[in-house]
Amino acid sequence: MKKNPPIVIVDYGIGNIGSAIRAFAHFGADVLISDKSDDILSACAIVLPGVGSFKSGMNGLEERGLIDVVSNFASKGMPVLGICLGAQILLSQGKEFGVHNGLGIIPGNVVDFPDLDDKEKIPHMGWNALHRPLEDSWDNTILCSTKKGDKLYFVHSYILQPSKKDNILSLTTYGGYEFCSSVKAGNVYGVQFHPEKSGKVGLNIIQEFINLSKGELI
Repeated sequence: MKKNPPIVIVDYGIGNIGSAIRAFAHFGADVLISDKSDDILSACAIVLPGVGSFKSGMNGLEERGLIDVVSNFASKGMPVLGICLGAQILLSQGKEFGVHNGLGIIPGNVVDFPDLDDKEKIPHMGWNALHRPLEDSWDNTILCSTKKGDKLYFVHSYILQPSKKDNILSLTTYGGYEFCSSVKAGNVYGVQFHPEKSGKVGLNIIQEFINLSKGELI
């Protein structure tokens, strides 16, 4: 019997791969860690984990010749999940320590938090809730098992700012400011929070992405 292709966790020299592996292994998913073009292009889905700066993330992809590889994979309608930094580099441009080009899979920028109420600290670190933009439905997305108000774990100093409202999947409020906490474009998802560190709620999101990779997302 022919083996189904694995989910590839892209190793582009950025940390946080270990926790992502454990989350997918929790469900017995067939996962491969790789920085090889052939492995990525033959995957059933890819994951871009990561913590660090926008520039270092894009440099890591460039050094491995993976910028066009990841973009081409996404352009075919294949499932992609960017986590934290991995979500940020899906956008067009990052404005962290200068201006740097991203993958441009989802139009938009990654920008600083504005001034926050009550002198809230940056980075935004800890548990915070998700809510829907204008009560849009999360049906048929990787948040389909997530309830409004469910809390996920965040650690970040910069925020996703998609150009199109249609790409905003969820919103979160911190220091009186509402920001985009996840994005979607077709089968490409980016989450600013860490589902792999967010208990059962986060694991449900991982499971829904696995279902998407199998064509079983309801």
